[in-house]
Order: sequence, then structure tokens, then C-alpha cells
Amino acid sequence: MSDDFLFTPDHYFRELRKEEIFPASAEAPLEVDLGCGEGHFIAGMADLFPDRNFLAVERLQGRVKNTVRKLRESGLKNGKVLRLETAYTVAWLLPTAGVSRVHLLCPDPWPKKKHHARRLVNRVDFLNGLHRVLEVGGEFLLKTDDTEYFENAMESMSTLAVDQSSGQELFERLEWDEEAFPYPQTGFERHWLGMGRSIHRARWRKC
Repeated sequence: MSDDFLFTPDHYFRELRKEEIFPASAEAPLEVDLGCGEGHFIAGMADLFPDRNFLAVERLQGRVKNTVRKLRESGLKNGKVLRLETAYTVAWLLPTAGVSRVHLLCPDPWPKKKHHARRLVNRVDFLNGLHRVLEVGGEFLLKTDDTEYFENAMESMSTLAVDQSSGQELFERLEWDEEAFPYPQTGFERHWLGMGRSIHRARWRKC
């Protein structure tokens, strides 16, 4: 059961179909924002690209409510929010080869070394799920203010995101010219830039 902006699956133990998420526009490209914060990015993207659909995945109820409110107040029909844990959503729920882009923007860096295994980029189930849900040529885009997290992500994408039988990498790195396409800032990105911190960014394409 869902309303116009909050998507609630009928079943959490089977793969979704795009028609379930956006029944009126399932043929449109689908982009997924993992951990949407207060919804600045997804609302901005939905406004800039009305011919594409955007699904935000967020666990925290307060952030879900704020993002739904932003979408509802803007009148945007191509954005929805799913309240669920991100790794599970990617590994099990999102449609196979049904997503054109996945965005991971300013994620929790889990700075303590004993918590590094919790980072999405260090989880093989997440990386395999990412490869499964992206269409051929689909993209994974990452932004973070944390230099150590960024370096970890770069290493993981080349060493963990590999085909287990052939050893081939699952993704290829792309250039990311900041002027290449519109990309709204998240609330966290605005915060860190306001404090004078740099934002690292990387972009990969599914092989």
C-alpha cells in the first residue's frame, strides 16, 4: 500500500517491479537515492528531470517525513520515498536491470576502524546487488566529504566489485565533469562546503 509520495511494498521478500513503484510511468528511467537525508537532492532532481522517476531509500522516520513533505509541497509526481534499510533494498528488493542510476551521497563514513565493515562500499552483498539492479550502462555515483572513506570506496570498487568466476571488474570508472549535467547538492553537502571542506566524487558505469 502506498500514497502518492510514500511507497510501501505489498511484500518485502520478493523483487519489486517498476510498475509497482510508479504505476503510471513505469517505462521512464528509474534513479535511486540511497539515504536521502532531508530530501533536497531527490526533490531537486525530480524537478530538473520530469521525464525520469526518482526513488529515495531512507531508514529514519523523520527524514522520510521531511522528504515526503518536500515532494508533496512541490507537486512533483516523479519522486517517492521508501522507508527501508538501504543495503537490503539494493540486495533484494530493487528490480533486476531496472535502475539507470544509483546515488550514494555523503553517507555515514563509519570512521572507527572496527565499524568499517558497515560501510556499504565494503559489503559484497551490496556491490553485487548494485550490479544486479543497474541496467547495462547504468551508473553508480558517490559523493563524500570524508577523504579516508573515499579512498576506501575507490579500493573496494576495484577489488571487491568483481565477478567471482572470471575475476573481471563489475564497474568501470568514468570521468565526472561537474558541469556535465545538473546535480543538486544535498543538505549534508551544503553543510560541509559551508565549513570549507572539500567534496570528493566518483562515478562508475556497470560493465
